[in-house]
Amino acid sequence: MFYIALLFLFIGIELIYFKIADYFNIIDKPNSRSSHTAITLRGGGIIFPLAILTACLLGYVSWIVTLAVFLVAIVSFIDDIKPISQLPRFICHAIAILLIFYDLGLFMQVIWPLPIVFILLIGWVNVFNFMDGINGITVLYSFVAILSFSFLEINKESLPLLITVGMSCCAFGIFNVRKKAKTFAGDIGSISMALFLGYFMIKTILDSGQIGYLLFLSVYGIDAVITIFTRIKKKENILEPHRSHLYQYLANELGYSHIKVSLLYAGIQLSINISSIYLQQIGKLSLPIIISLFLFQISFYIWIRNKVVQKIALEKI
Repeated sequence: MFYIALLFLFIGIELIYFKIADYFNIIDKPNSRSSHTAITLRGGGIIFPLAILTACLLGYVSWIVTLAVFLVAIVSFIDDIKPISQLPRFICHAIAILLIFYDLGLFMQVIWPLPIVFILLIGWVNVFNFMDGINGITVLYSFVAILSFSFLEINKESLPLLITVGMSCCAFGIFNVRKKAKTFAGDIGSISMALFLGYFMIKTILDSGQIGYLLFLSVYGIDAVITIFTRIKKKENILEPHRSHLYQYLANELGYSHIKVSLLYAGIQLSINISSIYLQQIGKLSLPIIISLFLFQISFYIWIRNKVVQKIALEKI
């Protein structure tokens, strides 16, 4: 009953935010790079950092992690309202990640891997933000990740935190997972959630000693990385908005429903996560198996992407 009350609280906060966003004209206008066609309220993902603040007040997460999430949330919200340069965003992201490292005690361990983890986490935050393009994809994918973390015995003590953030996903999903979205997450939502998922991924790997849990975020990661390499090959500016992700091809060029595409991504990731959890439980999630699963996903993704690109080319003839 307590978590149901939290859900209704988060829904109420969203409704209040809609009034504020409407008053101050915080909207997302569609352009040639957009996957939507109607003006939509931006920044509904503000509920994610507020959920983490709620969890902090309830004693479920440290104030350091909360501060890190709010740091990226504030600069992202400013960017949602009026675009700012990359330098202040990078500085805030870097400070937030260092706070995460401090909370996890990484500075007390071997130092040399930290720059690698730092770069990977910076990349993940930006990749997750870039993938926020169609109705439902970010919140459904986030919910699958949170649900998967919740099933691990190693995260039993963190279950109240995961449920609290999961409730915020449910509240946001009510207004976003629909044919015509009431709101988009905005940078404040996608970047805050990305940092939280990155934090929890590192925490889970450290606590379990199982690097295979990286598979929990593999669908987004593979799509983003291959799309980046494809754009570099075409000599495109990878920092500019685009419509080159596979999910964008499916939703925009082939006209598939946003919700169906989002459910497809979330469903595939859920299947991978269930398989990973099962393999770990029977003691088979070894490094060769992990590498094999990644290679299979990459090969399958490239095959599907090439098929879709060919289909799009044929339809244009």
